[in-house]
Amino acid sequence: MTTAIRKALIPSHGDASHIEIIDATIEAPAAHEVQVKVIYAGMGGADFLMREGTYPQQKRAPLTPGYNLVGRVHVNGPGSHKFQVGDMVACLTKYDADAELCNCAEEYLVPVPKGVDLKQAVSLVLDWVTAYGMVYRTAQVTKGQKVFIHGLSGSVGYALLTLCKLEGAEIYGTASPSKHDHLRKDGVTPFSYRDKNWIEAMKDVGGAEAVFDPLGYESWDESWQIINPKGGRLVGYGGNQDVLNGESETRSQIPSIAKLLARGMVPFCPKATSFFYIDKDQKTYKPELQALFDMLVAGKIQVPIKKVWTLEQIPEAHQNRNQPGIGSIVVKINDDPEA
Repeated sequence: MTTAIRKALIPSHGDASHIEIIDATIEAPAAHEVQVKVIYAGMGGADFLMREGTYPQQKRAPLTPGYNLVGRVHVNGPGSHKFQVGDMVACLTKYDADAELCNCAEEYLVPVPKGVDLKQAVSLVLDWVTAYGMVYRTAQVTKGQKVFIHGLSGSVGYALLTLCKLEGAEIYGTASPSKHDHLRKDGVTPFSYRDKNWIEAMKDVGGAEAVFDPLGYESWDESWQIINPKGGRLVGYGGNQDVLNGESETRSQIPSIAKLLARGMVPFCPKATSFFYIDKDQKTYKPELQALFDMLVAGKIQVPIKKVWTLEQIPEAHQNRNQPGIGSIVVKINDDPEA
């Protein structure tokens, strides 16, 4: 049995014209699957890179993007009983969240606490859980350390800023000049990325114990320079430099990642490197997302939302990815019937 839906489709890889909203059908959930009525999906760099065909180890077009979602259980497939119809759940899907309905393996669903802002909740599922793992597990940021964050005003960047502040770190980073006043109010020292003044400025203060860089390529070479010479870690977690520079063709990230990791393997070098990624099969994923939900409920964190698109506006969102403001971008797919 199939159900009619609307969804986004990338029919072939390319520029922002290579995404559309179509009428389609979805099969009934298979054994141990749950069909979720999507309320919000997240939107970020992975969606744009998948459209271009440059996201690491992605499947090829045609595909439906949408890396993460929150929504209500619509139908349980055979053998699925952990959740009841109407329960609010979150899922890191990697694909297919930009659709009215999405079939998800039951084992990957995480319950969403009652009463939370769902726009904030969906941002935790990928953006904030990525930041959480980098801050607490990879870089192990502690009080008094100097931390440098590229893209302070973005979804992951602002999450990093928030979590590092909670640990008592001294925070520096890059952002568009129009956002510097806002960031200074957050206690951050911001720089413009393009004039490169941040490189000498960080050397002058002794370098950073942790550097978080989503840009890749030549940016990782520059970020390596600002690590504290006595010891620190560069954490790469993306490859957005070409997209942000408006390049018509983007490069493979594999050589850049290999170079990053090789730098951290030099014997007796006090500087370390990591390439961070999130996968729903990681044993740390669910506990870290649940920890973030607890922090949201307790009021320890707040997720700023700079733009809410609709399902039908997804092509427009791909053409206008650089939105003003601070924080995450989300897509409202359906109204919540129980709101």
